[in-house]
Amino acid sequence: MNRSNLDLPSRRGLLAAGAVAAAASFVGPSASADTGEVTEEGTGFGPVTVRPGDTRYDSLLRGNNFRFVGRPDEIRVVGSTQQVVRAVTDAVRSGRTVAVRSGGHCFENFTADLAVRMLLDLSPMDAVGYDAARGAFSVQPGATLGHVYRTLFKGWGVTIPAGGCPEVGAGGHFAGGGYGPLSRRYGSVVDHLYGVEVVVVDREGTARAVVATREPDDPHRDLFWAHTGAGGGNFGVVTRYWLRSPGASGSDPSKLLPSAPREQLAVLVNWAWDEQMTQRAFTRLLHNFGTWHERHSAPDSPYAGLYAILIPTHHSAGGFLMTVQIDADIPNAAGMVTDFVKAVTADTGLAGKVTPLTMPWLHPTTWPGTGEPGNVGTRRYKIKAGYLRRSFTGAQLAAIYRNLTNSTGTPGGGMLLVGYGGQVGAVPSNATAVAQRDVIMKAVYQTIWSAESADATNLAWVRNFYRDVYADTGGVPVPGAVSDGSYINYPDTDLADPTWNTSGVPWHTLYYKDNYPRLQQIKARWDPRDVFHHALSIRPPA
Repeated sequence: MNRSNLDLPSRRGLLAAGAVAAAASFVGPSASADTGEVTEEGTGFGPVTVRPGDTRYDSLLRGNNFRFVGRPDEIRVVGSTQQVVRAVTDAVRSGRTVAVRSGGHCFENFTADLAVRMLLDLSPMDAVGYDAARGAFSVQPGATLGHVYRTLFKGWGVTIPAGGCPEVGAGGHFAGGGYGPLSRRYGSVVDHLYGVEVVVVDREGTARAVVATREPDDPHRDLFWAHTGAGGGNFGVVTRYWLRSPGASGSDPSKLLPSAPREQLAVLVNWAWDEQMTQRAFTRLLHNFGTWHERHSAPDSPYAGLYAILIPTHHSAGGFLMTVQIDADIPNAAGMVTDFVKAVTADTGLAGKVTPLTMPWLHPTTWPGTGEPGNVGTRRYKIKAGYLRRSFTGAQLAAIYRNLTNSTGTPGGGMLLVGYGGQVGAVPSNATAVAQRDVIMKAVYQTIWSAESADATNLAWVRNFYRDVYADTGGVPVPGAVSDGSYINYPDTDLADPTWNTSGVPWHTLYYKDNYPRLQQIKARWDPRDVFHHALSIRPPA
């Protein structure tokens, strides 16, 4: 039930020796062939119970979004699967609502709801290595993406197509689908997921750990499938992931996941909000970005290795930028980037300031300075999102310009258009819980601020911005010719609020489309007591 996944897009940066591999590898916990249940000794850490009044309590209480602060009876810091089993058992027996945090980057209050009485902190469970018994890489939920990247790269020269923010926890990020700078080339994280270990609770209230894999004859395969994009907090507590690319075989770990790039070629393009940034120039820029992705997002596109984010901020910020990156060893990589920038700026009259950057791949991928929002004392934000199957319509582009140039926005407000598609589209919509497979971009609408006194102003601005863009479909991105719902790792409780969603299309259709009924059946099997729930969790079938 890891609700911490989330790779806050506003913080994206630019993105083999045998002895090393041996030192980094380990054999994971064993599992019964009949039940899939895990038998594991303690790891030497915890459990540690922190209650109100403890000097550690307030420091452990907050996640990344300071808008939400819970008040649980206890924070249970755990270091092993069996400690999680015992903690969940305690919560169920005492009738307390339990929530789980690994990295803490949840956009909504799933772990900080005042109804949560026990908060499980999985951050000490951060091991990453090669599990020879399963022939797959093992990642515990508390491992940050930066730690995952560093370990896989240093040990075996491989990687996964996960998010661009190194401090995000793997726990919820993987369960929600997971994507990032390499996804156009290699697909979503869950396209490389082999198995999960999950602490579940049966109808009698007994907690146990179960291993579920993608093997066709695995009796728990439905539980595995549910963790390929349904998000955290639905079925149980994920305590381990196993990763191995489909079709990969053999005993050489360096052949089981995509090879990491050697060097990253990147370009930053900056534009000023000045007299040249007219409505026509601005909307043409966004239109060009979208139409390029319409033309170059097929799985076999030679441009599938190119990843770009256009980040138009509110005009009060003074300017905005676009980042472009590609594996420098792809043939004609520099030419592809040049052609892309020309296509985006064509017929706009905007030159922009172009800054090329080339550096070894690991540094920009894992450098923590790629950023937490500015003020380290507090960070408050609201994120909304939508998938795009094609470029925005003319009316939508006008709405974007209108809201980014109005008098109510702030320098912390804006949006991102994130390149998607490529190999993501090579997977059928029902093969994983991620139903949106023929989309080409993700749109993110955001506002970030510091003071609690500014909550109302910022929330009103981003909500009205979003509603204006989707005015023709009830204020939300209803699946159709242009939009295709939203991404559960960018959870937005407004989609379940009839004040903001007047489309008549329920929130779960926006997130899961036709996969939702299957998820409900899995919920009924693996969490029949609805122990694991939050504002946007899978509901048990009626």
